[in-house]
Amino acid sequence: MFEKLAYLSFILASIPAIGFGMLFNVPKNALVYCGCGGIITFSIQKLFLSFNLSIEMSTFIASITIAILTEVYIRKNRMPRSVYTVASIIPLIPAGYAFTAMISLVDMHSHGVTQELINQFLDNSMKALAILGAISFGLALPSLYFTRYNRTII
Repeated sequence: MFEKLAYLSFILASIPAIGFGMLFNVPKNALVYCGCGGIITFSIQKLFLSFNLSIEMSTFIASITIAILTEVYIRKNRMPRSVYTVASIIPLIPAGYAFTAMISLVDMHSHGVTQELINQFLDNSMKALAILGAISFGLALPSLYFTRYNRTII
């Protein structure tokens, strides 16, 4: 039963990737790669979370993996890097942490400031920022490496 739910969650991770690909006008033949990228990033993140790594580190590893795979895609299909990477990282976005941080901020405004609400806001907002930083560094590092070391010398 658990395996069926895990496979279903991996397949469902492709839906937002394909949806955002359609939103960003990705060509139709690249939507399949965007969906596969969403499945790959989500499954790698969940795999490393099952190894008791932190969510920031597992997100970093998943974004590095999709950035390396994107280098293969862009050389094969001759498309810009952002066509694949932007849609593929959508399942990694920390919406739950950001939402909880904003709700605690609204609760502070409505019900008054308490130490519990401040701690909840700081914990969730710092975790969301750390995950976003892991995504951005994970996407940037392989592309910097490949552009640096794959130049032709004239």
